[in-house]
Amino acid sequence: MEILSSRVLLRPSDAQRSQRFYRDVLGLAVYREFGPPDHPGVVFFLGQGLLEVSGCADGRQGGPVELWLQVRDLRAEHERLAGQGVAIRREPRREPWGLDEMWIEDPDGVRIVLVEVPADHPLRRDTR
Repeated sequence: MEILSSRVLLRPSDAQRSQRFYRDVLGLAVYREFGPPDHPGVVFFLGQGLLEVSGCADGRQGGPVELWLQVRDLRAEHERLAGQGVAIRREPRREPWGLDEMWIEDPDGVRIVLVEVPADHPLRRDTR
């Protein structure tokens, strides 16, 4: 699998509290914010990686930490992984925020979202 970019996803019990901790206490710089203005998700620079703090923990298997992996061709990865017997937890689909996503899990239940950024998505044009 060719990974184009990645980030760790944190789904805390209180997103705003955790965002304040990472931004104000640890002093992590903000890469971008997204979503509704009253409850935005925040992506922080984390050295050579990114940390996204968004959503909330809901007691699901795998815990509050997930992985976000950007791939070049989501459909090809879907076929390849399904062919290797990987359980596809959610089939590829276009999300309301414009990214194509598919969910799988590692053998311990850690959720992994595979993402393809469509050619017309604003992330392709963001010059920051």
